Amino acid sequence: MTSLYLQSVLSRLPEIHEEIRQTYLSYPYPWVIGYSGGKDSTTTLQLVWYALSELPPEQRAKPIYVISTDTKVETPVIVDRIDESIRMINEAAQAQQMNLTAHKLSPVLNDSFWVNLLGRGYPAPNSGFRWCTERLKINPSNRFILDKVADHGEVILVLGSRRGESATRDQVLNMHRITGMNLARHGQLPGAWVYMPIEQFTTDDVWTYLMQVPSPWGGDNMQLASLYQSAQDGECPLVVDDKTSSCGNSRFGCWVCTVVTRDKSMEAMIDAGADWMIPLLEYRDWLSSTQDPAVKPAQREFRGRDGRIKITRSGKLRWRTYTLDFSRQMLQKLLQAQMEVQQESPETELISLDELREIRRIWLAERQDWEDSLPDIYTATTGQQLDWERDDTAMPGQLEAELLAELTAENDVPMPLVQKLFDAEWQYQGMYRRAKIHHRIEKIFREDWRSKADVEAEMARRQALVEAEA
Repeated sequence: MTSLYLQSVLSRLPEIHEEIRQTYLSYPYPWVIGYSGGKDSTTTLQLVWYALSELPPEQRAKPIYVISTDTKVETPVIVDRIDESIRMINEAAQAQQMNLTAHKLSPVLNDSFWVNLLGRGYPAPNSGFRWCTERLKINPSNRFILDKVADHGEVILVLGSRRGESATRDQVLNMHRITGMNLARHGQLPGAWVYMPIEQFTTDDVWTYLMQVPSPWGGDNMQLASLYQSAQDGECPLVVDDKTSSCGNSRFGCWVCTVVTRDKSMEAMIDAGADWMIPLLEYRDWLSSTQDPAVKPAQREFRGRDGRIKITRSGKLRWRTYTLDFSRQMLQKLLQAQMEVQQESPETELISLDELREIRRIWLAERQDWEDSLPDIYTATTGQQLDWERDDTAMPGQLEAELLAELTAENDVPMPLVQKLFDAEWQYQGMYRRAKIHHRIEKIFREDWRSKADVEAEMARRQALVEAEA
């Protein structure tokens, strides 16, 4: 049965290659191929490479862009593999006269995981609030694609999506299908078409192909299979829309992912010998534990970044972002984990200096960290001194915070309200910006400044109403 199956898969390759060539020649648009380094995207890129290599060089005029997204919190093993793959792809493409270039994309600093989790206090992602996917995966890919649309008018996005992966995904694949064409309109990117060469492949088809057909750029498909075997099957695809399912417990994902309760893939990698990843797993599990409703009152604000307090009709309080104190604790633990990892893998960086500087800026400007605590946390944890930019003449400090705490307590005024007003004055200093400060002050006063006691009284009132109605 195995030999018959191998024959049936390999016998379809000429037909598949011809379809790819005809699609490439029939439309004047450049191609953008999503490449995650996993089995499906590797199969897709190999098929395209072999199919187009059979064309004369003059017919391979349209550029092909291979893009991989590094979220900056990918499992370090996968980051190394992607970097090596991109290098090999570019070198082989040049040597073989393929009009193809590979590019690694990353989120902008403002969208990075740590800037939002530690800096802004966003809670660890869960199935109901998966704020990371758009910032870390969708935005970098879409920026690249739309740049190429601007340059060329339209592009064809080549994805390794397959039917049968999920009912939801099959439904998405049926959307925007153009009758009589093997292309579909992208639902959210104007000017982008979608082509899926392995749409009808099964998982067995994929692995049979990879084990029988060598990589044209010199990649090791046997090593790829070993990675899957050592840490469970599955991969994070290139994500260019909000319909593509999140990675969850899949193999090629972010090491900080808390969408699932346990990261079985990282556990399996450690069991297979990657002991240096233990600090990553411990930090990830601890981060996941912050989603426990029992610990939220000690770790989170009852007022959100937007200044709103959310209480359900039944009187349940919606806990919002992490408190500044807890964000400090998370940063300290992350730096400790980074130091432990670097004992075995010195080149591994869990958080960059640029991210640390941006987190410090957010704490100072938006979260009233008048102590300017980040430099001290960094030095106390790592034992290293960095050159932090300081402006002691303009910004308030610890002494001012202590005095303000006394004055606001005496006058029964929320201290964060006054701090925000001071910070607004500080941020908008300079005559050319003064016009904006009035809008900012008005917005601050419109926030919900009820005390915790007032909030608890409102919760009790709503709970009583629900009980009375029952």
